[in-house]
Amino acid sequence: MREIKRILIANRGEIALRALRTIQEMGKEAVVVHSTADKDALYVKYADASICIGGARSSESYLHIPAIITACEISEADAIFPGYGFLSENQNFVEICEKHNIKFIGPSVEAMALMSDKSKAKQMMMRAGIPVVPGSDGAIKDIEAAKKLAVQIGYPVIIKAAAGGGGRGMRVVEKEEDLEKSFWSAESEAMSAFGDGTMYMEKYISNPRHIEVQVLGDEYGNVIHVGERDCSMQRRHQKLIEESPAVILDDKTRAQLHQTAVNAAKA
Repeated sequence: MREIKRILIANRGEIALRALRTIQEMGKEAVVVHSTADKDALYVKYADASICIGGARSSESYLHIPAIITACEISEADAIFPGYGFLSENQNFVEICEKHNIKFIGPSVEAMALMSDKSKAKQMMMRAGIPVVPGSDGAIKDIEAAKKLAVQIGYPVIIKAAAGGGGRGMRVVEKEEDLEKSFWSAESEAMSAFGDGTMYMEKYISNPRHIEVQVLGDEYGNVIHVGERDCSMQRRHQKLIEESPAVILDDKTRAQLHQTAVNAAKA
């Protein structure tokens, strides 16, 4: 494996600034890309090199894969750090990086493909012995299967888009007579938002705590956790406040949660 000496940061703002500071502290060079709107941004000022990749619209710059790959080749960067958002979860981008012999600092294509489909991801977690919310074993094939499963796990249930996120393609169903309408409505919204109408179902948990564990892993299978955060304060399924540590947890539950997250990431 070749040594990484120069890293291109495919992001902007404080994400890019924090990344370049870390890269420079490691004794490596940090190259940043920027749109025409960000040419005077602070992160551009402190980078070892900067390259303009397009217009103010994200589609013309930070989401424009050919421009970012070209910037990487021009600057002779060995790797790309995507930060979060933009292209950080784009499987196509990771494959293109591989074809151009550019190291992508993030998950593999295989891991992205597995985790991008929530129904497949849940199946995988079950095989790994990770506790999951009761629900469908993969995608729901039709409305009759949905009705049968809802009776088995008990109402209320929640119908979710397998390819979804941000609360789109989700419906809570309190009683059987509302199931069919909600199913078709969620499927239609999912198809419109994500181009994929695959649905799955889970038991709906009222008034839960939404607690996430942060994990770090490398390409050799090593995984650690870096604590948890309580993300229960939400509006329209979007997090408003994240509190760390989660004060509601006792020490035993916290330890179990951390270990389960590490096991899931290793799987």
